[in-house]
Amino acid sequence: MPFVYRDFDQSALDAAYNNTAHVGQAKRDAFVARWAMRSDELRASLKHERNIAYGPSPREVLDWVPCGTAGAPTFAFIHGGYWQWNDKESSFQVAGGVIPHGINFVNLEYTLAPTKRMDEICQEVRRAIQWLIDNLARLGGDPNRLYVGGHSAGGHLTAVAMSNPRVSGGLPISGLFDLEPIRLSYLNQPLGMDVMVARRNSPIHGLPKAAGRMMVTVGGGELAELQRQSVEYFAAWRSAGLPGEFVPLPGHDHFSVIDELAQPSGILSKALVRLTGRA
Repeated sequence: MPFVYRDFDQSALDAAYNNTAHVGQAKRDAFVARWAMRSDELRASLKHERNIAYGPSPREVLDWVPCGTAGAPTFAFIHGGYWQWNDKESSFQVAGGVIPHGINFVNLEYTLAPTKRMDEICQEVRRAIQWLIDNLARLGGDPNRLYVGGHSAGGHLTAVAMSNPRVSGGLPISGLFDLEPIRLSYLNQPLGMDVMVARRNSPIHGLPKAAGRMMVTVGGGELAELQRQSVEYFAAWRSAGLPGEFVPLPGHDHFSVIDELAQPSGILSKALVRLTGRA
């Protein structure tokens, strides 16, 4: 078979981005079930406002979870699912690793493909970030201390959010920063990206001139392409003179990485503490 991207033929490229196949369906399902259970527990115990609209579409909503300290920094989390699966509900568990450190938590939703395509999805996230900047003071947070993070596709959308100069820092986890291999893989069927759409929505091709501090992280047990994406994006970020830190997660796969953020003692929750200056 001919190469379709770098030294990948079609089947190899599809496998290079299939996280579930790499980890195993049963293990992936166990993670998702545990996330959902933990999210339900935290929703029952934490004061929060659910499904606050930030835009006109039904899925342009977010959850607000205050830490209880006026003027505290805020961390907005964006779920993954290759822009076409999942929702924010099982990501509420991340609040368990954030709130204990005196950081407000926002659980952000967006419209999935094929209902909306990549340009529109990215625009929704930009709208959500601007809404937060405009409304954090009313909610009880500090609009000058907004931090954004996300997992997988949410890592990509975190990098998109960093184009807003008011965002103080980012924590993309196992993100996708060059969408060209996504365009050429099985994942593009509902996304419908052409060459230009993929390029203009690839953060590695549109680095900001100035931005807050970025902490890029990926699991050491993840697919090689996922690791390459994070390593190359971080290198490009630093080469552009932008502030950042690479946070390695040895041994973690694409799903276990979230445990390091959802627990107060996790590597990523501690990184977030450093990022927000709460240390």
